[in-house]
Amino acid sequence: MTKSSIGYGIVGCGMMGQEHIRNIALLPDAHVAAIFEPDPGMLAASLALAPDARPAASIAELLAMDGVDCVLIASPNHRHLGQLEEIAARRPLPVLVEKPLFTAAEDEKRIAAVKARLPLVWVAMEYRYMPPVAAFVEQAGDATGGIRMLTIREHRFPFLAKVGDWNRFNRNTGGTFVEKCCHFFDLMRLILRSDPVRVMASAGQAVNHLDERYAGETPDILDHGYVLIDFASGARAMLELCMFGEGSRYQEELCAVGGNGKIECRVPGPGRFWPRHLGAAPTPELIVSPRKPPGPRALEIPVDARLLAAGDHNGSTYFEHARFVAAVRGQGKVEVTLQDGWWAVVMGLAAEKSARGGCTVELPGEFALLT
Repeated sequence: MTKSSIGYGIVGCGMMGQEHIRNIALLPDAHVAAIFEPDPGMLAASLALAPDARPAASIAELLAMDGVDCVLIASPNHRHLGQLEEIAARRPLPVLVEKPLFTAAEDEKRIAAVKARLPLVWVAMEYRYMPPVAAFVEQAGDATGGIRMLTIREHRFPFLAKVGDWNRFNRNTGGTFVEKCCHFFDLMRLILRSDPVRVMASAGQAVNHLDERYAGETPDILDHGYVLIDFASGARAMLELCMFGEGSRYQEELCAVGGNGKIECRVPGPGRFWPRHLGAAPTPELIVSPRKPPGPRALEIPVDARLLAAGDHNGSTYFEHARFVAAVRGQGKVEVTLQDGWWAVVMGLAAEKSARGGCTVELPGEFALLT
């Protein structure tokens, strides 16, 4: 494709959809052509960000519009798979679909049909494209001499309010380990270059949302936990999640250790949440600690202020879109495949099952391996 500007059709323009719009606006060769968003307030906000975009009353109407060259799905989690299927059936266009790819174990077998019909599907895993995380991924093998232990820690704010409060219930999100942590499970596979074989988790709901009621229901989403994962390579990984830890200096911390040394990555949370009375927000950093000779080396990895202002993900959404547009043009490959998205959800579902049942879950186990 050699069009001068790639036109996006956007399905879902809540908080994340609007972050995507702001980042697409920074690209020199892409624009938002059409928007389907059923909530009037969110539609108005998104059209204010993309005033040349045309509103659509349905996905079918959006797909029928001239100038739509690809589709971004940023709707609530439980809508993703059905909307992918509708695009595949009506007008198979390249799609960038937000995580998670699906939310329930019984739905995962539907992905193969989507894969067969859509020409290009990229699963949105923004954390891969955070500049400090990308540097960590690139250098981890050399710094460690081969990773044997990998730890990812996220201490962050509780789930934000969403339209219709859909993110308060497991039936809509897939559970916290799917909704929030599929990013980290994806990173584990990317960093270790191996697939998981065993998942063990301990988690609960201790602090957040316990006093909330929606149509008489109390939210059932986990707010903290640990997940241990064994990989086929023999490496081990651990996730530590706390969703009432927003007082931290850094939101995400990654640490990989091998026979030659250790490498760490520290990433602050969204700048809009940083307490202004503390001065400037922290700068992301990478720390390499060799065993011989011992002694850590720290490197700051600043992110362009324009990219920080465009969203909450440390500039990553911009880099993700730049690569996606290149793939749509035939000038790059899909970097986060349906299989990557499938594994990230399967690992999350396994962690949910382990935490709630007090059991160890073998993988792929009950899941039909996507090939």
